[in-house]
Amino acid sequence: MKITALTAQQRDPNRINVMIDGNYRFSLDIPQIVTLSIKVGKEYSEEELAEIEGESQFGKLYARALEYCLMRPHSSREVQDYLWRKTRATKYKSRKTGELKERAGVAPELAERVLEKLIKKGYIDDEKFARYWVENRNLTKGASRRKLEAELRAKGVASDIISEQFVATERTDDDELQKILAKKRSKYPDEQKLIAYLARQGFSYDDIKRALASDQI
Repeated sequence: MKITALTAQQRDPNRINVMIDGNYRFSLDIPQIVTLSIKVGKEYSEEELAEIEGESQFGKLYARALEYCLMRPHSSREVQDYLWRKTRATKYKSRKTGELKERAGVAPELAERVLEKLIKKGYIDDEKFARYWVENRNLTKGASRRKLEAELRAKGVASDIISEQFVATERTDDDELQKILAKKRSKYPDEQKLIAYLARQGFSYDDIKRALASDQI
């Protein structure tokens, strides 16, 4: 079987359609075309084409995962969960017939390769993620240390990494309480209800009482 044409995709000019014996077979990104020495006129066996097709799927999955990582920092567990979802079969409706069909997920080993590459390239780093989360989460609205710790644990960040970020940050629960009081005090004429609300946000009773006392001075 022979490569008869290489054409840039209209939607994504960085991906190249590979035509085998006059028919579309798969697409590759430009670096893959170079690395794999894909050229018009080159001949391959079915087994070799199947291998290259696997690289096509890897390139697509890596591009999507990279876009996910660049939206905002993510923990390694978040990215693992994202990639795991891509290994699951999904249902979709055919545009032509309206029939409900099933699209197979990617191979788990491809998802593992993508994760490893993202880590190697520095796009996944739990320390950087935890620092970002502590410094930016509810920055203007206020958030307690306990709440931030719980959120980071839920995202799979190790306890020692979480502790390090709170040693480095200048955020304090006293300051965070003042941010919340500035926004919420008028909505809670009953102080006991306000105290209960702040406690649900993860603040200690002593910190809450101190903040309310200073707010009334």
